[in-house]
Formats: sequence, C-alpha cells, structure tokens
Amino acid sequence: MIKIHLKQAASYIRRSPFQALASISVLGLTFFVATIISILVFSSNRVLNYFETRPQIIAFIKNDADDGKINTLREKLNNDTRVKNIRIVTKAEALEIYKKATADNPLLGELVSPSIFPASIEFSVINLSLAKEVIEETKKEDIVESVGFTASLEGGSTLGDVVERLKTITFYIRAAGIGFVIFLGATSFFVLLVVISMRITTRREEVEILELMGASPGFIRTPIILEAIYYAMVGVVMGWSMAVVLILYTVPTIISYFKTIPILPTNALNFMEILMIILATELAAGILIALGGSLLALGRTAKKK
Repeated sequence: MIKIHLKQAASYIRRSPFQALASISVLGLTFFVATIISILVFSSNRVLNYFETRPQIIAFIKNDADDGKINTLREKLNNDTRVKNIRIVTKAEALEIYKKATADNPLLGELVSPSIFPASIEFSVINLSLAKEVIEETKKEDIVESVGFTASLEGGSTLGDVVERLKTITFYIRAAGIGFVIFLGATSFFVLLVVISMRITTRREEVEILELMGASPGFIRTPIILEAIYYAMVGVVMGWSMAVVLILYTVPTIISYFKTIPILPTNALNFMEILMIILATELAAGILIALGGSLLALGRTAKKK
C-alpha cells in the first residue's frame, strides 16, 4: 500500500515541477539559515564559556605549611563543583616560571633561590560570576597567605566587561536568529499550505471519483501528506548541505583567526556529530511543518464541500 501512495505522490510532483521547486527552494532557504544560525549560537556560547572560565585563581601558600595541609586543601577544592583545572605549583616550579619570564635577563634568575618563592595552588571556576565567592572562601583557609586573580590584572573589571559584552552579543544573535528562523519557517508553512491546496483543487474530480468508488479518507490523503513530507525532507537536506559546505569552507580560516579560542571543535568527528544533531532536529521540524501544512490544507478543503 505504501508503494502505491509513494508512486502517486511522485506522479503529483512530476505534474507540477514548478510548484515543487518553489516549495523546496523556500524550505531550503529556511533550513540553510537555521543551520548557519545554529552554528553561530553554538560558537558564541563556546567563546563566552572560554572567557568565563579563562581567569585563574592563585592561592599562595604560607611558607610553614606542610604537604599534608596543602593536599587537604587541594582535595577540598577538587570536591568543589564550582572549581576545575586544579594545579599545585611548588617553589621549584615557581622559580622555573620566574626564569622563563626573565629569560631576556638571565642574571635575575641566578640571583634568586626557590626558597623566596611561595608554593601555590592554581585553579579556575566554571563561571566567572562564582569567582568572588570562591576567592573569599579560599582566603579564609589557614595555610593561604594571599589570593590572586588573573582577571584583575591590567585593569580589574576589563575581563568582566568583555564577558558582559559577549553575553549581550550572544543574546542578540540567539534572539534575532530564532526570530528570523521562525519568520522563514512560517513562510515555508504558508507556501506549503498554498501548494498543497492548489494540488487538492486540481485533483478535485479525481478525489470525487475515488470517494464514489469507496476509497477511505486515509487512502486519498496519504499521497498528499507524503508529497508535503517529500518537499520538507528535500528542502532540509538541501539547505543543510549548502550550509555545511559553506561552514567547512570557512572553518580553517575561522580556527586560525581565533587560534587558542575553541570557537569550533577541532576534532572532525565531534564537529560532524554536532552537524548531524542539527540535521536530525531540522528533519523533525521540517516534517512537522509538512504535516501541519498538508493537514490544514486538507481540513480547509473538507470544510468547503
């Protein structure tokens, strides 16, 4: 039975190729834009997360603190869900860091010994808004001499301002993108509605004959619904494919421009996984648009009888 319906749907498409092309083109444009906006929102969220978690908190340890107390503090931080990327820097490591920083003047490195450098624990927070709270708690630890925060370097609130701006940009990208996609989705819905309504009108005599022969409503409606689903699926795949080609073409340039900022996954499998999730979501949305448009067209036609 399904083969008969598919053949009928294919014959309807061949009879009116320009209507089919119009429907597929509008749907293709809709999902091309939807794919691009999805990647833009994903990338902006990654950039925002990068800058939110970039600053390091450095807890400088008192000279008389023993290894047991330092390990206890590390375990406490390790169990804190707000904290990540914990690293202990010993006095010897601190000296090596100093020597690298003063490599242009080796004499400075030779004049100091590890004993003058405090050991420290470096870590990041999962969200920049948690930094102040975590810093205040860390300062209260007995073995902590002082706490530094890299976001406070070179002008205190600079990084916070950057994060706030990124949040604003991300919000506007998301809001404008969703609004535009909804507009295009509504346009696709109405184009499908018009095309399917015209298709039903041109088949009125055929439908009446089938009804006189005792054909069930499902038998009459199924080819029309399948035709709409075909338009939607072809439009989704076409729009998604065009967007993916454009994205893959620009990815090397984007990654090289942003360098250390992980704006897009560098692992090809992870990136393809994201693209396939977008495709699956768009196919589901396209099928819903097709079902809604075709069923509404059929319902309007039934009321006119």
